[in-house]
Amino acid sequence: MKLIIVGCEYTGVTTLCENLINWGNKRGINFHLDDHFTIPDRQQLSPEDRATIVTLSPSLKQRWQQMQIVYHVRLMNIFDHILLGGFHIEEEVYGPLYYYPGSAVVGSRQFETELPKDGILVHLTARPEVIEARMESHPHDYPVVKKEDITMVLGRFHDEVKASWLTQKLEIDTSGLTPDQLLQTFLDSAKPLMSTRDLLLLANEKA
Repeated sequence: MKLIIVGCEYTGVTTLCENLINWGNKRGINFHLDDHFTIPDRQQLSPEDRATIVTLSPSLKQRWQQMQIVYHVRLMNIFDHILLGGFHIEEEVYGPLYYYPGSAVVGSRQFETELPKDGILVHLTARPEVIEARMESHPHDYPVVKKEDITMVLGRFHDEVKASWLTQKLEIDTSGLTPDQLLQTFLDSAKPLMSTRDLLLLANEKA
């Protein structure tokens, strides 16, 4: 599976990525995971590096993000099984709002023309009050989305996913789902969009 999983902070992007990694490992499916497009990166940076990157100038942050996205377009075409959390859709939303206000993010549609046709764009969403409750109960070290922006950011993700040229898309509302339920909901919802290769993997598991 080649998956781009996106959504407002606290909708469950990282949770679904991690659950898919664990699910795949139990079945001999080795996903390549890159869930590090949010500034600062929680997946690969040390605490010291995370503290440093948030102090970079807006222009350096934008240059870094652009290089990351171009590099990962290549990876989407190399790996049979890859998970990208956030990726270019998140950049379209968070970049102009929080990382480099006033600067437009360009090139996203062009990147999409270079992505594999069997990729699936997964949009996670949740009700605003649920996201706010998650913010309060499990605050992030470096929160991105402000409480007063929740509704607006949810709308921006919806608009960017709708505008995406990727043809294989699905949306999941995680408001009432546990992590296990989210994983199963994804597996059930994604089947109509899966490639023959991926469907055979699932069929072999059942057999």
